[in-house]
Amino acid sequence: MSEPGGDHVLAVQGLRAGVGGREVLAGVDLEVRSGQVHAVMGPNGSGKSTLAHVLMGKPTFQVLGGSVTLDGGDLLALPAWTRARLGLFVAPQDPVEVPGVGLTHALAEALAGRGARHAPSAVAEAARREAGRVGLETRLLERPLNVDLSGGERKRSETLQLAILRPAFAVLDELDSGIDVDGLRAVARRVRDGVEEWGLGVLAITHYRRLLSVLRPDAVHVLVRGRIVASGGPELADELERSGYAAFGASGDGAPAAG
Repeated sequence: MSEPGGDHVLAVQGLRAGVGGREVLAGVDLEVRSGQVHAVMGPNGSGKSTLAHVLMGKPTFQVLGGSVTLDGGDLLALPAWTRARLGLFVAPQDPVEVPGVGLTHALAEALAGRGARHAPSAVAEAARREAGRVGLETRLLERPLNVDLSGGERKRSETLQLAILRPAFAVLDELDSGIDVDGLRAVARRVRDGVEEWGLGVLAITHYRRLLSVLRPDAVHVLVRGRIVASGGPELADELERSGYAAFGASGDGAPAAG
């Protein structure tokens, strides 16, 4: 409903981070611009979800070094709500339930926080339109945020929220988990449409090529043991689909290699 406009840059340089006294990210470098789709793939335990948590400012994760900037401004010094206001959206792997807070009310408040005030009826109408695009039953719009929704319904709801808020950047942490093939196609198409409609920049964290077949990434990065060890075009995802991560320093069972 509100468009960020202009060209934006999300830059990650030398990012080191950990949790519980253990370093997980060991120096990550990435740059995503408006209208680009970047994918991050890697074995379990490589740090993909940690990257998403750190970008959004989850307090249980500690930044140990490096920087994250949006249009040159330091994000790491800011609380999560300020990062969101500046145009960063994170769709978590497991969206949480928020009892007592309606979806459309949450969207209206988020828009108002960015200075874009809309009548509740206008937000509700936009939500109904977007529900149709992502295949979410409109009756679910009346429920508190994510309460009693299936995994697939939560992913559709997250994508609907993304479409209403129109952020500059979306970090998608395994948007393809817990959702069926038809649902995945619907949400991935809506994200891809956002790239075309308002220049959305996307950082998609995924294990599977099927999401990328719709998102059509500009770049694919391989994250192993907290570092990006390879980058390339969509063909890199095809290679991973065929041969796995062993060639990139991960053990054959998909776990990070020792040492």
